[in-house]
Amino acid sequence: MSQTKVLLREDVDNLGARGEIVRVKAGYARNYLLPRKLAVQATAGNVKQIEAERGALMKREARERGTAEQQAELVRKVRLDFTRKVGEHGVLYGSVTSMDITEALREQGYEIDRRRVQLREPIKETGEFTVNVKLHRDIIIEVPVTVTGEGGATTAGDASAAATSAEAPATAATGATEETDAAESAATTEDNQ
Repeated sequence: MSQTKVLLREDVDNLGARGEIVRVKAGYARNYLLPRKLAVQATAGNVKQIEAERGALMKREARERGTAEQQAELVRKVRLDFTRKVGEHGVLYGSVTSMDITEALREQGYEIDRRRVQLREPIKETGEFTVNVKLHRDIIIEVPVTVTGEGGATTAGDASAAATSAEAPATAATGATEETDAAESAATTEDNQ
């Protein structure tokens, strides 16, 4: 497996930060990093060019970090609520994805790229969740997300608890009805004698 050294022009998750020289597989560099302009070959000329640009990069980094900190203060106050159709076993017919979260944030006035929403897998059940949003390499905020069923539908666990509590009064009412019927039939029997 051949490897090559590349100079990162942008932050790349699980690889490195802007301005770092990293060793990666040649195919990864050739097929992903270089075409997307996330990195350049780590030649002496490119390293010198980046060193010359380092001052501008530092200013850009500081500006991006400041913007991310300001945005983080505003987004920390946000709470997202979603209503979805729920099946009989408490599973959502649809799911809440990073795109849904991005759209909800956009509706509240926050422009955040959907790739910054760190959601391992779509949310497929009702309840309270916390979703991480990475605004900057060092700034990750937690956004509370609540998913409810349409018409107040509940999950299977909540539904069984509600059914159990609903059955208790019905059973008590049935028992009371049986007692009333028994009392009436006893009174009818006494009247006939």
